[in-house]
Amino acid sequence: MEISTKNVFVTGSTRGIGLAIAHKFASLGANIVLNGRSAISEELLAQFADYGVKVIGMSGDVSDNADAKRMVEEAIASLGSVDILVNNAGITKDGMAMRMSEADFEAVLKINLTGTFNMTQAVLKPMTKARAGAIINVSSVVGLIGNAGQANYAASKAGVIGFSKSIAREVAARNVRVNVIAPGFIDSDMTAVLSDKIKDSMTAQIPMKRFGQADEIATAATFLAQQEYMTGQVLAIDGGISMV
Repeated sequence: MEISTKNVFVTGSTRGIGLAIAHKFASLGANIVLNGRSAISEELLAQFADYGVKVIGMSGDVSDNADAKRMVEEAIASLGSVDILVNNAGITKDGMAMRMSEADFEAVLKINLTGTFNMTQAVLKPMTKARAGAIINVSSVVGLIGNAGQANYAASKAGVIGFSKSIAREVAARNVRVNVIAPGFIDSDMTAVLSDKIKDSMTAQIPMKRFGQADEIATAATFLAQQEYMTGQVLAIDGGISMV
């Protein structure tokens, strides 16, 4: 798929990995829909001025099915189509399972997994009708190998993988591709709150001995968008931590 002039909707794209993904697509000539729960600031939109592409802000809650549908409909009304969807919105509420509240478990699944379902469902009809489209779902290495204290996050991200493979099988004949990125430990807002001791311990587990950068995940997203004969796959960008 040629990215230039395509319309890309990136959820959870006001900062971190999502914002890096939006910038990477814009640098290749794609029009962008930025998304967050709160209103998208003019300052954030201004970051994209030099790319010469259309950029619109779309506030809304991906965990609400009706809101997801509204956002996709408004994006299509504004840009004409959503050609590429990147489901990046996600949260963590860490804690050991024996002390984790049901509310914290369900809250993470509602954003990370149900949100991915809602947004995917919203774009499937127009994409299958057009017989073209790419969906890229951001999972995590934690969904592949697990992580103590993140049972809810691991369950949500493993669910994203199984969900993606199932949808890929459902829509492949309509030329709609669904793939997954599984980032490892990335320098981001989620990891910034960790102590140096914990970061050092995590780094020691990574064969490449460093955290990844958001731009490296963004590059993977644009790669998957362009691979026209690739679907149902999981691309681990993790410095080798999940290698078998």
